[in-house]
Amino acid sequence: MGMRHLKQLGDSFTIAIPTDEKGLTGRECPNPDCLGYFKIELGTGLEGEDLPCHCPYCGHTESPDHFWTTEQIEYAQSVAINRITQALKQDIQAWDRDLRRRTRGGFIQLNVEYKGTPHPIRYYREKQLETEVICESCTLHYAIYGVFGYCPDCGIHNSLQILNKNFEFARKEIGLAATIEDSDFSAYLVANALENAVSAFDGFGREICRVHAAKASDPNKAENLSFQNLVRVNDRLQQLFGFTMATALDIDDWEFVCRCFQKRHLLAHQMGVVDQEYIDKTHDPEVVVGHKVPIIADEVGALMQHLEVLGAYLITRLK
Repeated sequence: MGMRHLKQLGDSFTIAIPTDEKGLTGRECPNPDCLGYFKIELGTGLEGEDLPCHCPYCGHTESPDHFWTTEQIEYAQSVAINRITQALKQDIQAWDRDLRRRTRGGFIQLNVEYKGTPHPIRYYREKQLETEVICESCTLHYAIYGVFGYCPDCGIHNSLQILNKNFEFARKEIGLAATIEDSDFSAYLVANALENAVSAFDGFGREICRVHAAKASDPNKAENLSFQNLVRVNDRLQQLFGFTMATALDIDDWEFVCRCFQKRHLLAHQMGVVDQEYIDKTHDPEVVVGHKVPIIADEVGALMQHLEVLGAYLITRLK
C-alpha cells in the first residue's frame, strides 16, 4: 500500500487559526497565575521576527507561540487528526480498489473495508471583550477585559492613553453643551463632563499606582489609593513613593484643580449644593452655602489641561 495521500500531507502542515468578525485573534497568557484572555489583530503593531508578546493584564512576557488559547490548540489538533484520518481513509479506499482489481475473477477475492468516521473538528468562537485599543506607541489593535492594560506588542501601559481618551469624550460633552438652547440640559452636560474628567483621573491614578506598587514603601497601600481627594492622595504619594503631584503645577493651578475636585464631590453627594465643608476646604469666594455651585465650561476645559500635566508627571515619576 503506497499511502500516497498520507505522504502528500508531508512531515508538517499549516493550520489557519480563525479570527473573530473584526479580524482579531484570541490570545491566552501562559502564566498559570493569570491565564488572561485577550485579542490582537495580526499585521498591526510592531514589525519583525521573534518579537515577544506581553500579557496586558499581568505583564508576563514570552514568545508569541506560548500565547495560543486552549480552544485554538484543541481546534488545531482536531483539524490535524481530521486531515490525517481523511488521508488514511482515501489510502485504504485506494488499496481496496487495487485489491478488488487484482483479485477479480480469482479463486480468492480480496477487499478492504474502511468503517471509520472523519474525526470531528472542534470549532470555537472567540470571546467578546470590553475594550478595544489601538496603541499610540506601536499601533497594535488589541482588545481586553476591563479598561487598562499593557500593549501586547510594545509592552507600554495604556493608562495615559485611556485617560486622554476619556478627556476627549468629556470635551465633546462640553462642545455639545455649547450648541444646545436648553440651558438646564447644557448645564447638565458641563457638570457631567466635570464628573467624568475627575472619575477618569481617579481611575487612571489608581491603576498607575497599582502597576507600580512594588516600588512603594507599602505596596498594599499603594494598590488601593483613591485619587478623588487630591490633597489626601498628595500626602499618600509622598509617604509611599517619595514625591508629590502638587510640584507639577503652579500653586494657583494646583488649588484650582483641588477646588474642581471638591465641586465634583458636591455634584456626587450634595446635588451640587454648596455646604460649609466645601467653603472650608476651598475658600471659594464666589459661592454661598445652600446655593448651587457654578460649573463653567471653560473651567472644566482648564481642569482637563492641568490633569493631563499631572497624568504625564505621574507616569514619569513612577517609571
